[in-house]
Amino acid sequence: MARAVSKHKLLTCLHKHYGAEEWAENLSTIPVEDHMFVAASCGSSEADRGKVAEIIDKSPTVNMICLDVANGYSETFVNTVRLVREAHPNKIIMAGNVVTGEMTEELLLTGADIIKVGIGPGSVCTTRKQTGVGYPQLSAVIECADAAHGLNGHVVSDGGCTCPGDYSKAFGAGADFVMAGGMFAGHEESGGEVVVLESGEKVKKFYGMSSSTAMNKHSGGVANYRSSEGKTVSVPCRGPVDATVMDILGGIRSSCTYVGAASIKELSKRTTFIRVTQQLNNVFGTRDESKK
Repeated sequence: MARAVSKHKLLTCLHKHYGAEEWAENLSTIPVEDHMFVAASCGSSEADRGKVAEIIDKSPTVNMICLDVANGYSETFVNTVRLVREAHPNKIIMAGNVVTGEMTEELLLTGADIIKVGIGPGSVCTTRKQTGVGYPQLSAVIECADAAHGLNGHVVSDGGCTCPGDYSKAFGAGADFVMAGGMFAGHEESGGEVVVLESGEKVKKFYGMSSSTAMNKHSGGVANYRSSEGKTVSVPCRGPVDATVMDILGGIRSSCTYVGAASIKELSKRTTFIRVTQQLNNVFGTRDESKK
């Protein structure tokens, strides 16, 4: 997937379970000028930090580190950001996930460059149902972007996109990047084996990294002190990812023309969000088709 989307200058954050040898081998298949579009992911443990250091030692052209945890609200995670910044002073650090301005500022001041925003919006994330914890994604992006830009930092809206228009809404809310998983699942370049159903339809498995599927695969199962916060779904095979990428980029370009933005960066200056609720329908009424 990284090889396919780097041609369009899209970033890929590879999951944190790849080893240094796998990184070096696969990175060699991507043009050197596109290495800047591939990020090495890392958790908050000492072993994770050591693995990323080894990856960068073997593949020094990797320029971005993604510190990826489900809950960025911990002293341990803040300390991880600090340690990684000290160890890799010249690398771009993306850290998260958080959903409030205060924590966005904390992570930026500790050493991060880009903050990942989102708790619970992903299509295969069950955190909101399983734990009762979450934050509306659009509101989170607006709040965190405002805090980050005051410190010359950046935010990435992580999760919740189901159509090209959602990317434009995220940029309109102030996001500098948009991260998506579900819309890129099921393609020829996506991970997972093709399964043929009795109906003849071809599908691929898509799962969250906090799901029991992911933990069984990478961590030897779900630890007995916690529960799964993700699910596994079957996604119809969608063919090459290029068509999806062009559909997303085309939608964003069209959004820019509608609101008069010359670039993605201008979208937030040209965007107004209108609150739509059931109450508005009650006030203004709905069209009665029987009275045409």
